[in-house]
Amino acid sequence: MTPDELINEAKKADALLCLSTDAIDARFLNACRHLEIISQFAAGYDNIDLKTAASLGIPIGNAPGAMSESTADIAFLLMIAASRKMLFHHKRILNGQWGEFDPEFGLGIELKNKTLGIFGLGKIGTAMAQRCKGAYNMDVIYHNRKRNPEAEAALGAKWVDFDTLLEQSDALSVHSVLSPETRGIFNRQAFEKMRSTAIFINTSRGALHNEPDLINALNTGKIWGAGLDVTNPEPMHPESPLLNMENVAVLPHIGSATVEARNEMSRMAAVNITEFYKGNPVPFLVRVRG
Repeated sequence: MTPDELINEAKKADALLCLSTDAIDARFLNACRHLEIISQFAAGYDNIDLKTAASLGIPIGNAPGAMSESTADIAFLLMIAASRKMLFHHKRILNGQWGEFDPEFGLGIELKNKTLGIFGLGKIGTAMAQRCKGAYNMDVIYHNRKRNPEAEAALGAKWVDFDTLLEQSDALSVHSVLSPETRGIFNRQAFEKMRSTAIFINTSRGALHNEPDLINALNTGKIWGAGLDVTNPEPMHPESPLLNMENVAVLPHIGSATVEARNEMSRMAAVNITEFYKGNPVPFLVRVRG
């Protein structure tokens, strides 16, 4: 729906179950201030103006954790795909370029015993770290606003400051929420501090990285490769240079695209609304910071 269509339809309802692509901004909320509850079919909620919703007394629900495993799978897949230039080599087959053996052509890099950096060690970041620790015995470092003692105990994860995360990660996987503090945090200055052998992975929100700066970092060898399930802008333009780089893997935001994850997202988003109308607390209520 267009924003105007969504407003017109929401005016006919008491509750709204929305998508992360819907603009639940101040304009929408003020036009639909009659809504009694809004529940989002997603874990993230950067499309919702939480402060305006709170000022209007509209509770916001979401579906946290429903796609942790599926999104961690995609992050892990992208790390491997970028490290071995998988999509580049697949295109070679499609283009009839599978020729004679060249021992120095299209080489990737191995991940065993390397260092994984996690920006945002929550449920998805922890699931990603578990995969990397188990499959490749990777050391895990992370940067959060608050430390994660459970992950530290289970995985031997080490909290570091942001600059150290950039400097010491062989693969840096982004799993934080999009906020004013994190928007564009992976920019030219950040990429210049990373290892020239590092792989940047983002399965969170595209706006966390500056795409022209990422392209420049890859072209100039500031970093080695990238794996993206989210882009900036999104959808990505089909002529983006990232799509033709041999050490880059890009997917069209499919982190939650499994039957199991989407079913659980649906259930959680619906339960927020049904429990509200039973007079119970909203089970997956988004808290407004500050």
